[in-house]
Amino acid sequence: MAVKADIDFQKDLFDAATRMRGSITPSDYKHYVLPLIFLRYVSLRFDKRRAQVEEMVNEPDNIWYSEDPEVRESILNDPDQYKSENVFMIPQEARWSYLVEKANDSNIKGILDNAMKIIEQENPELEGILPRIFQGSNLPVENVAGLIEVFSRDVFSARHEDSIDVLGRTYEYFIGNFASSEGNRGGEFFTPSSIVKLLVAMMEPIEGTVFDPACGSGGMFIQSESYSDRGNALSFYGQENVETTLRLGKMNVLLHGLNAEIRLGDSLLNDQYPDLKADYVIANPPFNVDTWGAERISKDDPRLIGPITNANANYMWMQHFLYHLKEGGTAGYVMANGAMTTNTTGEKEVRQKLIDEGYIDCIVQLPDKLFFTTGIPCCLFFLSKNRDGSKGFRERRNEILFIDARKMGSMVSRRQKALSREEIEKISKTYHEYRNSNGQILEEEGFAKIATIEQVKEKDYKLTPGNYVGTAQIENDNMPFEERMEDLQNTLREQFIKSNNLQEKILKDLEGLYETR
Repeated sequence: MAVKADIDFQKDLFDAATRMRGSITPSDYKHYVLPLIFLRYVSLRFDKRRAQVEEMVNEPDNIWYSEDPEVRESILNDPDQYKSENVFMIPQEARWSYLVEKANDSNIKGILDNAMKIIEQENPELEGILPRIFQGSNLPVENVAGLIEVFSRDVFSARHEDSIDVLGRTYEYFIGNFASSEGNRGGEFFTPSSIVKLLVAMMEPIEGTVFDPACGSGGMFIQSESYSDRGNALSFYGQENVETTLRLGKMNVLLHGLNAEIRLGDSLLNDQYPDLKADYVIANPPFNVDTWGAERISKDDPRLIGPITNANANYMWMQHFLYHLKEGGTAGYVMANGAMTTNTTGEKEVRQKLIDEGYIDCIVQLPDKLFFTTGIPCCLFFLSKNRDGSKGFRERRNEILFIDARKMGSMVSRRQKALSREEIEKISKTYHEYRNSNGQILEEEGFAKIATIEQVKEKDYKLTPGNYVGTAQIENDNMPFEERMEDLQNTLREQFIKSNNLQEKILKDLEGLYETR
């Protein structure tokens, strides 16, 4: 199967960016683009549903048929006819066809802001989501018309409403191409769809509660619902620390017909769900974040199983995930490779505790270049509270499954790799067979291996899969990026010292020559 890139409509998005160049800061492009795409989607879905209702009232055999024009008009404008199909009511002055008609009006910016306002008024669940920013912007009206033209193209049409996370992919494109510094800020990286698919396929969310405390655009929720295929058997809770991203997430899940509760706030310092216990915790938290506020965490915080450090929030995130996991549940999340081997005080202690107490279920080391906006190599951690042999799972308290997937993935653009469907199936099947009570253990030299806790302790609690799967060297070595960087820095320091010593020696030799003359 051919592997597809996450972004397959770059030209259209680049055209949109061109319309904003010179008037809007590149880092702000997405704040104008995403609401427009949202308007386009909700308007077309409304038009599609309205056409269906029109057929109903015009069909004599239909129970909604009426010869009375007033009754027919009443049915056509009945909000229940739309909400029952997860479609928002869109007033006439906010419909995309109206905006296209008015695109060249001198007041088009005011018309857009008004469209956002009246959609929220008509649909209270959207309150606070749609921004009114066009009137106050420096965007020339002709450029706003150009944006409307771009997003009227077919690639953004309703026929793509079932594709995965279009808004999320658009968001990734804009932070990756027009705000690279922002893309790296705070260790936050949009999660590529192949990683989201892999996480969900391994965790198998069928029914119960899904919690993502770093939910971003809500991609984990959308993919989980798609995987479940039981319709409303999952409930979704999320938290996001960036208000503009929170709006994106709410827009995205609503477009996919999901009823997710997403709250604003810093998950580590201001947990919005202190009593929530979830069947599935799934996340791509900002990793390697320092000075995150560890001093504000109480020593009596119920989430803590070990120490925390302000040098890196990675292991505070892990304790947060574990705390919110229900008995029998599973947590899967993305983490920087350094978390598998760090010896930093406070981090290693928590890793040891997670291993000693039997929570680490599986580690997957990913190929590089999967992320569009960062080259930091990543892995997946899986914590589990179903390792005692209950609830249909195999007892594996004394085991950890290691999967080395670094050889997988194919280049889908000049800078990015993606995992194919077959590769995702192979990794997830290996995990399922390992944990299911009737599973067939699938170990493979250089790819997958089950190690005992004692074997992990013998490796000084290091969780790098290459230590266990019997490796196959990849490129130069198996050294994680953080260790390699530290080695390079040490080598550079030594070379600077040698250089300084050599300069001093040369100067002394020259001074000696001068004195002997």
